[in-house]
Amino acid sequence: MVSETAIDLVKIELPVDEDSMTLTGDVTIGLVLVDIVNGFCTVGAGHLAPKVPDKQISRMVDESTQLARTFCEKKWPVFAFLDTHHPDVPEPPYPPHCIAGTDEANLVPALQWLENESNVTLRRKDCIDGFVGSFEKDGSNVFVDWVKKHQIEAVLVVGICTDICVLDFVCSALSARNRGHVTPLRDVIVYSGACATFDLPVHVARNIPGALAHPQELMQHVGLYMAKSRGAKVVSKVSFAASKKA
Repeated sequence: MVSETAIDLVKIELPVDEDSMTLTGDVTIGLVLVDIVNGFCTVGAGHLAPKVPDKQISRMVDESTQLARTFCEKKWPVFAFLDTHHPDVPEPPYPPHCIAGTDEANLVPALQWLENESNVTLRRKDCIDGFVGSFEKDGSNVFVDWVKKHQIEAVLVVGICTDICVLDFVCSALSARNRGHVTPLRDVIVYSGACATFDLPVHVARNIPGALAHPQELMQHVGLYMAKSRGAKVVSKVSFAASKKA
């Protein structure tokens, strides 16, 4: 287990200054939910699900659910990635997970109502990076089309895992923005309180062939730091207010 002293030292040497954000609707913003599925979030749901209740993951689900409800009440656009894999297509270095047709690949119970919301776009992806997983066989990209359809200027990204699927999507979206492939998108924002990652202490990893240690709090910080270093905005608080144009 990584000591609190070590984590504190990393946070001092690699600080992530987090802002707060108030959403008014004056800027067209979309909510992106990354892989909030049973296979990553529900205790005992699969190889990569938590073995016991996890406070960080539970908070992520609660915060993401509240955000999604507010966005849906306002009819603001929501895009949800669902990690979904075919059993004969492995994803090294990870064991089989979120297999198509199983409950692992479905939204957690707290978010299943999203399937019936008219402002929500669901995308099952078969790879770590949701941006890459949004490409169709004809070369079109479902995420890019969603941004252009709704003329989205900023996306608020939440979900799991902060340092893996969330980070990869954020980096790709930023690169696409920089190259002008996803106009009119300007800002990619990560809400830290609605992101989470998994915990695999070093003493456990040593007994799993090929596994790498993955201390939760440390990797959560590293994921946020890397997202910000690539150009994302990182916020620790999200609130809503009436439009200034009203």
